[in-house]
Amino acid sequence: MKKIQIVPVSGVKKKLSVQGDKSISHRAVIIGALAEGLTTVTSFLEAEDTINTVRIFKKLGVQIKKENGTVYIHGRGLASLRQTSDVLYVGNSGTGMRLILGVLAAQPFVSRITGDAQIVKRPMKRVIEPLQLMGASLSSNHGFAPVTVQGGALRAIKYKMPMASAQVKSSVLLAGLYASGDTVITEPERSRDHTERMLKYFGADISVKGNTVVLKSGARLKGKKVVVPADISSAAYFMAAGALMKKSSITIVNVGLNKSRTGIIDIMKKMGAKIKLTNLKNQNGEETGDITVSTSALKGTVIKGAIIPRLIDEIPVIAVLAAAAKGKTIIRGAKELRVKETDRIKTVLTNLDRLGIKTEEYEDGFAVYGNEGKPFTYASIDSYGDHRIAMAFTVAALVSENGLLIKDIDCINTSFPEFFTLIKSLKGKKK
Repeated sequence: MKKIQIVPVSGVKKKLSVQGDKSISHRAVIIGALAEGLTTVTSFLEAEDTINTVRIFKKLGVQIKKENGTVYIHGRGLASLRQTSDVLYVGNSGTGMRLILGVLAAQPFVSRITGDAQIVKRPMKRVIEPLQLMGASLSSNHGFAPVTVQGGALRAIKYKMPMASAQVKSSVLLAGLYASGDTVITEPERSRDHTERMLKYFGADISVKGNTVVLKSGARLKGKKVVVPADISSAAYFMAAGALMKKSSITIVNVGLNKSRTGIIDIMKKMGAKIKLTNLKNQNGEETGDITVSTSALKGTVIKGAIIPRLIDEIPVIAVLAAAAKGKTIIRGAKELRVKETDRIKTVLTNLDRLGIKTEEYEDGFAVYGNEGKPFTYASIDSYGDHRIAMAFTVAALVSENGLLIKDIDCINTSFPEFFTLIKSLKGKKK
């Protein structure tokens, strides 16, 4: 189990780029594999999660190769996938698992799909149930992976989701490409909408009104050029570092600014962070721009309601910001954190406790009592194998008194292999 000692730093002036968006990279491979013709993907995230998605579609008969940093996907249409006797393996990727289940549900063959020790503990019933309503036959280990899928002809459904989940929504939409009739999905709150945007870009007949998505059957997807923007979830750690480190300013370039993902910007501004957005543009249906964050005096806030799905993955690093803020920060309506790679409510609070930060735990969230910017005390931080916990508390180490020891850091390779290289590039004044 690898570990790393991170030392505090201040006085950083840095412009950097983070890796391509994980959500968009997954979807580019999946939708490109189902389209007709060549799809090219530049700035593709080469991390364990997305590489496993590529491997799965290669096993299903899709020709995919990489040359000079570009991924080439030779799609042959919705009906082109081939059966494999291999068990399909998503590794640690909940996105890969749930979205690919939607594709497999429509195939005229049997497939078996599973993942690593964390994936087999994450709930799949939320995806299995709507796919069964569409006519697919899926069997699982009491609602958990591995899942065996007997695909076939599907019927469209009108599905009212019990939770806001881009993964569940996307799984049903991908199955809906094959279904007869209009697939209609309504969420209680809008989750990230990369799938809707990319399906439309590839030629699907899809519309969105409020929290409802309608996908009409019969469209043929056509291969496209996809430029993957930098991942705002990855940028968030450096945004937080820019706000917390003394006498510092960090610019992250070409970041995806999809409104369904920018809750982190809204909340940081609400907390008093100095943030500037520049170089705004649109690439293949996704807004992008540069984000600059400078040293800021932060204050506590309340985070709940419709904004939660827009920042669910950033809550661990928001908790670190809250720990350094003045006053109390309350996060509610985030029960989804309980079923991530770890129970992120518990893992966040356990590690904040080690830093000497007072907290309160709720079933659907937590409260953090900030220390008004005092350096965090030395502690040994356990990631519990969760990449977002490891990265969030690495940011805390940058503004600690004597550094922090971050344990079990290999998990970061699932989403952000270059993370520690970029952290080490933050050269300013060592405390």
